[in-house]
Amino acid sequence: MTSRIGSRQSFICLSASLTLFLAAGLARPISAQVAGATLSGVITDESHSAILNANITVKNTETGITREVHTNGDGFYNVPNLLPGMYEISVSAQGFSTDVQRGVTLTVGSEQVVNLVMRVGRVNEQVEVTTTPPTVDLASTTISGNIDATTMRELPLNGRDWTQLATLNAGVESVPVQQPNQGFAPKGNRGYGNQMTISGTRPQQNNYRLDGISINDYSNGAPGSVVGLNLGADTVAEFSVLTSNYSAEYGRTSGGVINAITRSGTNQLHGSVFEFLRNSALDARNFFDGSNIPPFKRNQFGGS
Repeated sequence: MTSRIGSRQSFICLSASLTLFLAAGLARPISAQVAGATLSGVITDESHSAILNANITVKNTETGITREVHTNGDGFYNVPNLLPGMYEISVSAQGFSTDVQRGVTLTVGSEQVVNLVMRVGRVNEQVEVTTTPPTVDLASTTISGNIDATTMRELPLNGRDWTQLATLNAGVESVPVQQPNQGFAPKGNRGYGNQMTISGTRPQQNNYRLDGISINDYSNGAPGSVVGLNLGADTVAEFSVLTSNYSAEYGRTSGGVINAITRSGTNQLHGSVFEFLRNSALDARNFFDGSNIPPFKRNQFGGS
């Protein structure tokens, strides 16, 4: 009897220790994965020698937020988790002129490489580069496409479902045929979102991310309301569609990845009002219309 009580007490203590260990681990801050962009590169002088401890300042020109890092012994720098947008890179080092690179565009989840060559001079001398660096991703083998805010804002999406724009990328097709919401196989068993096949995979093999968090529905299908729409075209800043060769940091899927990020504020007050109009007055007569075009009116309007 005593042995059993002792064993039970030991088990309770072990369980309590394990609970405290897990709680301590979960209490640490957890950052969202691959929601932001990564900026990296190598800083060298004109003889292609690495510059140690150069100061790199990366500034978001829309918000004014800056990040500072220093190069290592190989002249390499890395700035992770940057919000998509326009950036300015400033590099300074003892005995060299300050180098400024403007017009660097970062997209959601991208890995942009910007290498800079510094010239000998005084620190208060500034060399400004106004040309935009190439948008070719030199740091990753991922095959992907990006849908920017202008595309989402200007295209007249039926229902304002931003996930429909993923089909603009190669290898992405919508799957319109779904089970009816009745009988032994209701549509609700597979979710109501816009199902897509990416590179030939099943729709339930895709992963939808918003700000680094997976938002797949309960059946691991595409997210969507009861009417089959995923609203928020005016809330999402941009999103990328990763079709193949993406890195292990995404995980959770053997299909494609739809990686979106929400819009964030800037230093200027801004908003939007829209209306998309479609009616029979703008339609051309087809072969079957006869003398009169059938009446049709559709207005989609809103604001943010």
